[in-house]
Amino acid sequence: MARKKRKNLLLRYLLIGFVLLSVAYTSWRIYLNNKDNFVTYPEFGIAMPEQYAIHGIDVSHHQDNINWELVSNMQVKKIKMGFAFIKATEGIGRVDKKFNRNWKRAKDAGIPCGAYHFFLATKSGKLQAENFISTVQLEKGDLPPVLDVEQTYGVTTSKLQKEVKAFLNTVNDYYGVTPIIYTNTDFYRQHLNTADFETYPLWVAHYLQQKEPRVVRNWLFWQHSETGRVNGITTKVDFNVFNGDTAAFEQLLFK
Repeated sequence: MARKKRKNLLLRYLLIGFVLLSVAYTSWRIYLNNKDNFVTYPEFGIAMPEQYAIHGIDVSHHQDNINWELVSNMQVKKIKMGFAFIKATEGIGRVDKKFNRNWKRAKDAGIPCGAYHFFLATKSGKLQAENFISTVQLEKGDLPPVLDVEQTYGVTTSKLQKEVKAFLNTVNDYYGVTPIIYTNTDFYRQHLNTADFETYPLWVAHYLQQKEPRVVRNWLFWQHSETGRVNGITTKVDFNVFNGDTAAFEQLLFK
């Protein structure tokens, strides 16, 4: 008889625990859904900044094979993927093994695309730019080239800045369009916050912010999460927004 009472007591505690967890989960969802225009979509897996009109992702070989038709077709309320930045190159000789596939199939799916280069501060900026140029052919409707610089690899700030400038100048001269700098808020403040770089469009990474990134200058794109989910991609993916309307976005595209 005592054993039956203990069993009933245990079941009662488990039921109470389940109810408390359910209430806590529901309260957390309500909190997110009403916090600073962010809405948590189960479909995207993250809170989304709804106040921006144009959303997008960035990918590399780490996302494996992507079904770009599914990416393009996914829409929740007014939010769909309006652009994609795709890793093209790294250093002076590496080409992302999924770049050609992603570049072609994303465009075939009707998604405006931009290519980015992952910068190695220990290597020549000019040679890295030549690696990018030999890999990426821009066409009408493409986004400007992007330099992803987020690590010093032990070099001095002055050396880093010199090679970054060499990359940007070489790419600018070749394509005739101003490249975008991608980095995070701390790296920009510590290493790139000079007059040499303030005229370049900025794509900034800053997570766990509700309205905008905390950065000392104007920004064009904001990478607000690295843990999003989207149809057609089996892994987590970076989510971004464009800081402007459709007309401004169109003006940005390669002519």
